[in-house]
Amino acid sequence: MALDAHASPDIRLPDVSLPDVTIPLEDIAPWAVLALLIAALFVYFVSTEQGAYSVFDGMYVHEFVHDGRHLLGFPCH
Repeated sequence: MALDAHASPDIRLPDVSLPDVTIPLEDIAPWAVLALLIAALFVYFVSTEQGAYSVFDGMYVHEFVHDGRHLLGFPCH
């Protein structure tokens, strides 16, 4: 079955509008503070732990984050 060159099918897509979703700052702030705290702890353990400001005795934390320390560019020895 050949299509007519001048025939154009009337195909219409439905108009879809996304709902206006806004998250209030009061809902985001506690999660942002928690994420910042976790990120700061992560950076501390990877960069500083087992050095001059060591919190834990021994080399356990150092050995646990040793490869990540080098991957992120922190020297350790």
